[in-house]
Amino acid sequence: MGIFVMSERKNGDHQFVLKAENGQVILVSQGYSSRDGCLNGIESVKRNAQHEEMFERLDSSDGRFYFNLKATNGQVIGNSQMYQGVSGVTAGIHSVMANAPGARIMEEKIREIPS
Repeated sequence: MGIFVMSERKNGDHQFVLKAENGQVILVSQGYSSRDGCLNGIESVKRNAQHEEMFERLDSSDGRFYFNLKATNGQVIGNSQMYQGVSGVTAGIHSVMANAPGARIMEEKIREIPS
């Protein structure tokens, strides 16, 4: 089972990553203006990751491949890393499908380092 890790960006936006059991990041979210919006994004991933047709396979201008996970309204809710081949994209999609639905949520807190 995977884990969603929520964090706050330096600009105040919130985001999440989905990590597989081995700790590898398999999906990265967009930025959300609120913590609640980020949590809603996670719930959307959990629902939509169960349907392979919600994944959009794409290729980049440098010849590598990646995928986006879309919500039912067509909005991108997460994207993958770059892969060297189509088989990597397929494996990444299957990993998201397997890990997202039951993944627990963890929140990373920003810690200020004393000077």
